[in-house]
Amino acid sequence: MVSAPIAAHAAERKGPLVLAAASLQESMTAVADAWAKRGHPCPVVSFAASSALARQVESGGAADLFVSADEDWMDDLAKRDLIVTSTRVTFLANRLVVVAPKASRVRIPVRPPAALARVLTAGPLAMADTNSVPAGKYGKAALTALGVWAQVEAKVVGAENVRAALALVERAAAPLGIVYATDAKASPSVRIAGVFPENTHPPITYPVARLKTSTNAEAEGFRRFLISRAGKAIFARYGFNAR
Repeated sequence: MVSAPIAAHAAERKGPLVLAAASLQESMTAVADAWAKRGHPCPVVSFAASSALARQVESGGAADLFVSADEDWMDDLAKRDLIVTSTRVTFLANRLVVVAPKASRVRIPVRPPAALARVLTAGPLAMADTNSVPAGKYGKAALTALGVWAQVEAKVVGAENVRAALALVERAAAPLGIVYATDAKASPSVRIAGVFPENTHPPITYPVARLKTSTNAEAEGFRRFLISRAGKAIFARYGFNAR
């Protein structure tokens, strides 16, 4: 006789709202599903560029957790006193790659600069916005370090986030694109044509933190699950490196 009220109460519980970098689409969805299978209300996840999500928080948008594809945007929220600092943890890492359509045979010569520039300027180069979106910023840093940004910049087709850049290559709207290794792994339509040396750009890391606007009782539990061994194991299946 008491089971019905308990079940009704459980149904009324709501999962936390998670703002997550676009590159986490498949992996974060899988982690959220795993959390729900443990008897918790399923988190609601909103995916977009880390820059767009951070600005949403800065403009007063309420949410529970923020997962960024770089440290800069988390730093920005921290400076504005919008995160619970003690809950910030960097828990994932990624690699930066160049992708081409599956049927393409192009290979990316990282050096010498002239050879790299020649390949990258043969057609449009899809990149996330290089001024604000983490994947675009990492890409610009790598091309600058390799001495070809000045030649390549005019060929860049900017996209609102890394998945939009990936989509341009998937649709053959661009012959090459700069994305994360996990994005390439998630798409059956592209292949990795080249991998950027890690010393050509800042480390690609993913921090998570609880937002000060959070009122959801499940938020902290889900944050801890994300950074747990079980949570990281799920992300690893999608190509992320645990930290």
